Amino acid sequence: MKNKKVFIAVAVIIVIILGFIMRPAGQSSSTSGTKDYYCPMHPNYTSDKPGECPICGMSLVKRQTSANKPAGGEKAAPAQKKLLYYRNPMDPKITSPVPMKDSMGMDYVPIYEEEKTPQASAGVYISSEKQQLIGVKTEKIEKRNLTGQVLTVGIVAYDPDLFIAQQEYLQSIQTRKAMQSSSLKYTDEQLNPLINASKRKLLLLGMSDTEIAELEKKGLPQQYLYLPENGKVWVYITIYEYEMALVKEAQTVQIETAAYPGEVFQGIVVSVAPIFDRTARTLKVRALIKDTENKLKPEMYVDAKIIYDLGEKLAVPNEAVMDSGTRKIVFIAEPNGYFESREVKLGPKVQGYYEVLQGLTENQTVVTSGNFLVDSESKLNAVLTQNQ
Repeated sequence: MKNKKVFIAVAVIIVIILGFIMRPAGQSSSTSGTKDYYCPMHPNYTSDKPGECPICGMSLVKRQTSANKPAGGEKAAPAQKKLLYYRNPMDPKITSPVPMKDSMGMDYVPIYEEEKTPQASAGVYISSEKQQLIGVKTEKIEKRNLTGQVLTVGIVAYDPDLFIAQQEYLQSIQTRKAMQSSSLKYTDEQLNPLINASKRKLLLLGMSDTEIAELEKKGLPQQYLYLPENGKVWVYITIYEYEMALVKEAQTVQIETAAYPGEVFQGIVVSVAPIFDRTARTLKVRALIKDTENKLKPEMYVDAKIIYDLGEKLAVPNEAVMDSGTRKIVFIAEPNGYFESREVKLGPKVQGYYEVLQGLTENQTVVTSGNFLVDSESKLNAVLTQNQ
């Protein structure tokens, strides 16, 4: 009888405890333990406090639930954002109204409504929080002194053909002078075509008009085309097509060779050949190099460095340029959080910068990091605008 009373008392206590545990949630004095935070990249991971996702390291975002909304039908706080849809992380054109995974098993990214900035009318808006999240960095456009060097190869000249052509040209000039005292009027008519043909041959072999005039003034062919003379040698330098615009006459040239390691021979660019080699896609440049000790021998291979100075030019960082193959795009960052794509025309690349020919002005701010993600947002915005 005594054991029966003990059993009844224990049962009553258990019923009381269960009733306390199972009472309505509205009577609970604490709401702790609810998992209101989740990872934007992995929505399945949740937490009851702020922190970082253990999978990807991103900061957790507070979930927008009915419990967070003000009572009495009041409007949500400005910090709360409406969930619009879920976006494919690899293809922004693909969206879904519900969470899902792509073909690679990656979770779709939740996209929330952004606060609008009324004064902006173009481009794509990205909040400062999202800019920080995707690593957007910017830099101002300004003028810079662009200097650089063209690194290429060359060969010490051994060019008897050019030497003979110079002799032929000088001989025709001397013949015309000797015949000027002649009473025969048809002499000039016969000699001028020969002189012009000899001059064209010199031009085709790489001499400039200035060089030809100097040759005519001296009256002697250039001996160092096949043998060193007066401590000078010719060096033929190969310039590739994409660097042609950087090389001009009178630029400084530095020559080095494996035969004399560490020794630098100085010179200048004398002429740029008018004929382009379509097979090798190269241009031949002739430089006059000082060699007082006659160390450089004909047909010796050399390493060449041509120094150029473009002067002060408007320049954009290389990292800011997105090259699609058919056009070059730069994103301009506005102070109000909007980003606008701009097609630009650029000159040569020097010291990590491109010369700006068209499309940008001084003091504009461009995106130098995160521009691919800005481009993705821009394309997505364009798709959504078309679907509206």
